[in-house]
Amino acid sequence: MTFNPIDLEIMTEGLVSIVREMRQTVFRTAHSPVIADAQDFSCALFSPAGEMVAQGRDMPGHVVAMPASVAEIFADHRERMRPGDVYIVNDPYRGGSHLNDVTLISPVFVDGELFLFPCVRMHWADIGGMTPGSVSGRATEILQEGLRIPPIRLIAEGADDHSAFAILFANVRMPDERRGDLESCIAACRTAERRLRELVERHGAEDILGGVAANMDRTERRLRDRIAELPDGTYRYEDYLDLYTDGGYDAAMVRCALTVRGDEIIADFRGSSTQVAAVVNSSLAMTTAGVFIAVKSVLDPGGLVNHGAFRPLTVHTDPGTVVHVTYPAPANAHSEVRKRVISAVMAALSQVAPELVAADQFGTTFQNLIGGVDAATGRPYLYYDYPAGGNGGYLESDGPSAMNPVDLGDISTIQSVERLEAEIPILVEDCELREDSGGAGLRRGGLGSRRATRLLASSGAYSVQTDRTTVPPYGLSSGGPGAPTGTHILRGGRRHDFDTPGKVSGHRLGRGDVLVMESAGGGGWGDPLQREPARVAEDVAQGYVVAESARSGYGVVLDSSGAVDDAATEALREELRGGRRHLRIAATGRPAFTGERGSRRLVYTAPAEDLPEGSLVELHGRYPAPLRAWVVHDPALDADTAALAPDALEILGLAEDERAYARVLTRPGEVEPLKEVTA
Repeated sequence: MTFNPIDLEIMTEGLVSIVREMRQTVFRTAHSPVIADAQDFSCALFSPAGEMVAQGRDMPGHVVAMPASVAEIFADHRERMRPGDVYIVNDPYRGGSHLNDVTLISPVFVDGELFLFPCVRMHWADIGGMTPGSVSGRATEILQEGLRIPPIRLIAEGADDHSAFAILFANVRMPDERRGDLESCIAACRTAERRLRELVERHGAEDILGGVAANMDRTERRLRDRIAELPDGTYRYEDYLDLYTDGGYDAAMVRCALTVRGDEIIADFRGSSTQVAAVVNSSLAMTTAGVFIAVKSVLDPGGLVNHGAFRPLTVHTDPGTVVHVTYPAPANAHSEVRKRVISAVMAALSQVAPELVAADQFGTTFQNLIGGVDAATGRPYLYYDYPAGGNGGYLESDGPSAMNPVDLGDISTIQSVERLEAEIPILVEDCELREDSGGAGLRRGGLGSRRATRLLASSGAYSVQTDRTTVPPYGLSSGGPGAPTGTHILRGGRRHDFDTPGKVSGHRLGRGDVLVMESAGGGGWGDPLQREPARVAEDVAQGYVVAESARSGYGVVLDSSGAVDDAATEALREELRGGRRHLRIAATGRPAFTGERGSRRLVYTAPAEDLPEGSLVELHGRYPAPLRAWVVHDPALDADTAALAPDALEILGLAEDERAYARVLTRPGEVEPLKEVTA
């Protein structure tokens, strides 16, 4: 079927406008702050084949993974669907993300045939489980994370299944609020159905479906054309997820081999760490979403997002790994795994399109929750916060500060303090940019944020699920890393940290305790010693960079008035360049990795004070993204040699005897089990 381009655009935008109205319906009618204020939900329209055909300004981490949930509903119910039905699912093993993300679809029929149908995915602030908010940093199985909903029919031909509703709301905290959010989803689906029928009256069902097919085909061609511009080859990268075993850091690894073949891309994550009974695993749907988000945002950020854009991409995983979780492992690290996938794919793409790729984002959704019952009122409450962090610097500019990254779309960066304080017994005492948190670079990484919230309720239970507390966001092309994520509690003038940063479950709080949340900064892009001294001086004046970091990180000397001392700066930069450690790279057959449940890359060096054994270092080779590894001393090696497994040389883009710039990120003793210290 051939379409006039104008007619095709009218039909396409008509479908997008329906999705926008769905969003407005949810936004205006939902009950919980995470939906009505933070907008942690997404809407889309699907074809009779289960392909996504239209979406609005939604969260990519939601909408790109929706087709997997729709496919699971179709697998169980496609032949039994009737007008007026509504289906629900949240199972991570069957196309979901984490249990809090609940997905609804409502099939629309025209002349007895399944037509397009609306889909809504929203974050329920609580779905049961071991902690308020259903986000636990120490869950060991999915049964501790909340109510797992397989694909079921919730409404049959317009009639509520009261048994299903009863089971749902008997297993969640604050069920009235959850029901209000659910009803807002159902209302959005009913709104979409009315608008779809109006569209059919104007264009006819056959022409609309033909236009949908044509639109997906042109979207596919557009992305394939962008991929075809890249050189064929396989490009590799690896990144880490925070994992602890018996209290010790035992990072899990995400490994990616990205193959460009003509006009298609194959992302292979086989070889990633085996899933564990800890919150570091996620679903295949989330891994697939991460690949698409990275490729689309780098190669075709202005193109439409529909199922046609998915077709040039293939994803391979091993079931039972951190990137393809299977029962009974927990799955609440969905966002962190998706972000590690994005980081790995972006780093691989930087090897062939360095001018298009930004340094690493802050790398975590940073989910913080305090919940309980306030004795003063007898009412349950739930505080859910997720302070945004810094994004990476890039060719044209410094990275944005305290701004959500590409996979979170338009979700609010900062929730309304007035609304939070009006509805929840808390006081937000501080909300500011986190000084000196952006990675140093020719283009500085964006700053993270610092938020301090005082509990006014009689008591509460604090949980956090986050990442990037130990292995920080990477810089590109010699750019420095962003500052890592951190949280602590202030109680009676003393500071309390956690022995497993970022993985906390049900920590008891009392009235007056202050939760301090510090989000990670973005990585720097380019050599910081090439940044314009005047821009560094301005960063210091604005409070983005401290004066000592201006000297040590950028080689910029400021006088007492804050002005640049040009001669001293030139001399200091020359000294810093000369002091950089460059190691000769050698291949070794010694073990490439260490770990108990996880897997960490090893680099072998001669004993040296500036490279202590156990240090986490990054090596900068020919490719823009650095390789991270932990130092093991080998007295048999020459003083200027770093020995690595052969596949590490591929990540660096180096041959043997070439040199890599080594930067120490943490030394033994710098990241210790944390304890109470004087604030």
